[in-house]
Amino acid sequence: MKHNDIVTLTSVPSSDIAPSLKKGDRGEPGMPGKWGKEGPRGERGAQGQKGSKGQMGTAGDPCKHQYAAFSVGRKKALHSSEGFQVLIFDTVFVNLYSHFDMFNGKFYCYVGGLYYFSLNVHTWNFKETYMHIMHNEEEAVILYAQPSDRSIMQSQTLMLELQENDEIWVRLYKRERENAIYSDDVDVYITFSGYLVKPSLD
Repeated sequence: MKHNDIVTLTSVPSSDIAPSLKKGDRGEPGMPGKWGKEGPRGERGAQGQKGSKGQMGTAGDPCKHQYAAFSVGRKKALHSSEGFQVLIFDTVFVNLYSHFDMFNGKFYCYVGGLYYFSLNVHTWNFKETYMHIMHNEEEAVILYAQPSDRSIMQSQTLMLELQENDEIWVRLYKRERENAIYSDDVDVYITFSGYLVKPSLD
């Protein structure tokens, strides 16, 4: 076609153009897809408002004293009677929280743990000294001196692992010979002491 030729455009009626497609109805939801990878941690949000005060809780157990110590003495001499005899004391040097009962001569354990005990007595001339430091009803250690023309100071020490409600006391025991410990109303010759070294972890 040459440049001088005239091109005639023929218009097409709008009714002859194909109509556009209409949007169909929404389909049923598909099956959920697999979880994607965890994204990076977001920035920390702003602090929320302070909540209201909660209700008061129930009362807890009473606090136990984690200490125990006693030191007692006796100013009166003592001769053994038939069989066993509890050594009773009449002088208090230390009795923390009154764990040592002066009436019956026993230390009561209120705090379980490791304890140290010491017993000191003065022997009597020509008389035997035969005693035990008792752990409940069991003999823990003995303090013994044979009869002699000289009176001397005798001592015994030990450490014990005690449980709550255990009892520690001193017992005088008479055998075939007379058994006695010496003291007077002026000085204190007989002492019994103990203290808690380390409480139990429970």
